[in-house]
Formats: sequence, structure tokens, C-alpha cells
Amino acid sequence: MSHANRAYALSSSEGQAIWFSGLLATMKAVSSDTHNAFALQEQVCPPGLQPPLHLHHHQDEAFYILEGEVTVTCGEQVWRATAGSFAFLPKGVAHTFKVEGATPARILVITSPGGPFGFEYFVEEMGDPAPTLTIPPAGPPDEQRLLTLAEKYSIEVLFPS
Repeated sequence: MSHANRAYALSSSEGQAIWFSGLLATMKAVSSDTHNAFALQEQVCPPGLQPPLHLHHHQDEAFYILEGEVTVTCGEQVWRATAGSFAFLPKGVAHTFKVEGATPARILVITSPGGPFGFEYFVEEMGDPAPTLTIPPAGPPDEQRLLTLAEKYSIEVLFPS
């Protein structure tokens, strides 16, 4: 449901919830809500989660850590990020993160600019509607589907060789 052209507020449990690549993503603002300025999602990530190294060709990405601890890698830079930390990851630079410790991390993910091929739509298409607001059961991603959808959304996945 788009909120374009009107103000809105969501509670902590509101927003489209998606099980995506081992994490729970809750959409707080999608591109159509913000006139394609940005998208915002809250992600709850289990300990040890580490997406493959990847880069976005058309969008910058930023993380604001609400809970937990992550190691963020962007190009040659590596940061340890805890609650209250912010990391900006520019488009065109390979990046990933890893959830450290024994507790989940809760992260706000901002992507900008938005648009019809925004990152949030990749998450929606790659994931599944979350039946509960919990981290999904562990399981391997469908790599071929991941690569196909990543290409559609101008994301380059850089699997180790």
C-alpha cells in the first residue's frame, strides 16, 4: 500500500514484513511513498549473517545500527558498528556486513534514490511474506534466483571465486 502524497506514521510492528535471505525486513517507506527520494526498511538479522559481497549500480545505501554489533566492509574500509553507529555505502563500491556476537542485530537500511527498481523491490521479489515478525528459519538462498533478480535491480553480486 502506497502512502504517496500523504503523511503517515507506522508503529514498530507495522509495515510490510518479508523474510529475505535469512533476515526479517520490514518496509517502513518504499520509493512510491517518498516520490522516489529514498526507501527505508528495518532489518532484524541473526548472529553470523553475512550477505555476499555486492554493489549497487544506481543507489547509495546507509545503515543505522539500532541494536547489536556488525562489521561493515565497504571497498577497502572495515568498521565495527554498534548501537548508534551509522555507515554510508556509496553506489558502485562493493560492500557487505556481518552480524557479530550471539545476539541479532537490528538495522535501519536507507537506500537512495528510490525508483521503480529500488532495493526494497528486490527484497520484496527475492523474499517471501513473513508469516510472523521473527527471523526466518535458516536455509541456503537460491543462488540462481538471487543472481537473476540482482541483475534486474542493477545489483552486482560478487561471490568469492
